[in-house]
Amino acid sequence: MIELKDFTKRYGRHVAVEGLSLQIPAGELFGFIGPNGAGKSTTIRFLATLLKATAGDGFINGYSVRRQPLDVRRSIGYMPDNFGVYEGMRVTDFMDFFAAAYQIPAGQRRQAIDRVLELLDLTGKRREYVNSLSRGMKQRLSLAKALVHDPPVLILDEPTSGLDPRARIELKNLFRQLRRQGKTILLSSHVLAELADCCSSLGIIERGRLLMAGPVQEIARRIAPHRTIQIQLLEPAEKALPILQHQPQILHVRAEDHTIWLQVAGDETAAAELLGQLVRAGLRIHEFAQQEANIEEIFLRVTQGMVG
Repeated sequence: MIELKDFTKRYGRHVAVEGLSLQIPAGELFGFIGPNGAGKSTTIRFLATLLKATAGDGFINGYSVRRQPLDVRRSIGYMPDNFGVYEGMRVTDFMDFFAAAYQIPAGQRRQAIDRVLELLDLTGKRREYVNSLSRGMKQRLSLAKALVHDPPVLILDEPTSGLDPRARIELKNLFRQLRRQGKTILLSSHVLAELADCCSSLGIIERGRLLMAGPVQEIARRIAPHRTIQIQLLEPAEKALPILQHQPQILHVRAEDHTIWLQVAGDETAAAELLGQLVRAGLRIHEFAQQEANIEEIFLRVTQGMVG
């Protein structure tokens, strides 16, 4: 649904993005992460047909960004990282302006606008002035504008930037809802924790180069191939150590109070066999869970070789 082929953007001698190739399948909620200046916004602005490439191309919904920009614009909803200024404009006027820009026929605009305002819980704000809205409401309105023509692809640049915690949670819930409706979403952020419970796949960019991309758990397994298991016992952890220390699949053991952390080689079967041995030994286990690497850990491990 979204594809980049050797996308490169240079400004004189400065290389903003170099040789970026990426595929995002339909229905993905893809998190594009990296620090400020890594090349995220440059890539997103190119996909939104707002920036010319030095080399390479992109494809959205089968259309070439370089050769078919109008078809690309009809296929995407773009939400920039700043809202802009719309003095003296009411919410309905704002939405009608963009509905007309997307060439929605006049007789169908009211229905299209009502649909997205209801989806984003903005129906009660329709007569208010845009510049009187809170930051969170403006972000919702910006997303409503991007959805008014019902595009299959959403491209969102730092959509949660500057929002309070409640507004961030509400907006991320909206992203999940849109994905369930079949939208393909490319979402950028430099705040890694923002995407931890939101995205199905990731792309990590640093200094204009894509370092890694794929499903979140697949990237986590590539970075940390061994499983980390946390065991909570109802008795002191030392009681389990004689059993654990003689297991060949266990690479490392750490115990503290009633908790044990294990690094285990092997798949789910190895973990299940280990659990069975502990139960048969009479140990009372309160919790036995695999710890997944979070997005911040993934990013730090992938980019640590880039420092210097």
